[in-house]
Amino acid sequence: MTHPKIQRHKTTPVRIGHLCLGGTAPVVVQSMTNTDTADVAGTLAQVAQLARAGSELVRVTVNNEAAAAAVPHICEALDRQGINIPLVGDFHFNGHRLLEQHPACAKALAKYRINPGNVGSGQTRDASFAAMIETAARHGKAVRIGVNWGSLDRSLLARMMDENARAEAPLEPDALMHRIMVASALESAARAESFGLGRDRIVLSCKVSKVQDLIAVYRLLAAESDYALHLGLTEAGMGSKGIVASTAALAVLLQEGIGDTIRVSLTPEPGEPRTKEVIVAQEILQALGLRAFMPVVIACPGCGRTTSTLFQELAKQVQDHLRERMLVWSGKYPGVENLDVAVMGCIVNGPGESKHADIGISLPGSGENPAAPVFIDGEKAATLKGDRIAEEFMAILDGYVERRFGGAFFDKVESTYKVP
Repeated sequence: MTHPKIQRHKTTPVRIGHLCLGGTAPVVVQSMTNTDTADVAGTLAQVAQLARAGSELVRVTVNNEAAAAAVPHICEALDRQGINIPLVGDFHFNGHRLLEQHPACAKALAKYRINPGNVGSGQTRDASFAAMIETAARHGKAVRIGVNWGSLDRSLLARMMDENARAEAPLEPDALMHRIMVASALESAARAESFGLGRDRIVLSCKVSKVQDLIAVYRLLAAESDYALHLGLTEAGMGSKGIVASTAALAVLLQEGIGDTIRVSLTPEPGEPRTKEVIVAQEILQALGLRAFMPVVIACPGCGRTTSTLFQELAKQVQDHLRERMLVWSGKYPGVENLDVAVMGCIVNGPGESKHADIGISLPGSGENPAAPVFIDGEKAATLKGDRIAEEFMAILDGYVERRFGGAFFDKVESTYKVP
């Protein structure tokens, strides 16, 4: 599903396990674990949790011998559990040695992530980078060349700053930094191709922490290349700040057709599950009309007419119910992710919004004790009263999904709930 007004930037398709990035493929959601990868059980549990939340790629840190040795065991355990999700290895300073010394790790991973600024300097950098690329090419793996503005290649930085200083019209510092990042990505990609890695195995990213910088860098990168692109802020932040910053940056680029895979790098609140970054990424794509992951719950914000918390509680119950049900529905009922459900709080916009949704309920407001009509496919189908409104509405919702998307027999709700 791609919104007809969004023309995707043409990029070279890249195969990563069973997934395809770029070309006409849907934008892919990915995430990253924050466990010690050497902890096989802990990492396995978090990868499984992220996969159940909807992550389609998961990146794990491979920073030492123990982590590299653990990767094959994690992949084998995922296979045994029937979790088919490609793992990406995050390599930095010692990646070339780890891949050489742990061939099972190199084979098990679906993709390697390499930061060209963190693989050494001079001849050492070239040799280390070449070794990692040649390993990827030998095993048929994709590579993300991930440039980060906090760890740029010093020699490239010095060279381009000198060139800019001598230019007749030197660039401002921010614009120069954008150019250096794009140059790092493209020069590294060209070197990767010279070492035998096909263009159809290369993904590029240029990550920064500020919204306007990210937009500027990716516009340059998209204009100057056709490599598949990974989008995301380096550090989005915590809570609403992180969500807003990620949405502001990614929505602009995605609307312009730029981006083949995204990650929302949220800092989890204490005790909060890692899965929130996956949900936010999905909701960004769904809000733009690029993907559909789960039914949309349309709920009003409330006002002076909604004097109790009943409709708020009902909206949350329905949202939680749908997310839980989608673990089964997504495989059983194709198309259910496009369902629109309305949970409205009063009579001003409630009936209209409910009629426009596939299925909706409109509470009356001001205490919310009287009857609450239920609308199905634009027609009033039932009226719910009493203390079991939530339970009864979700039963009607489940039946509607089964009838519409499963083709199973469904008794009309009029036979269960009296329609005045």
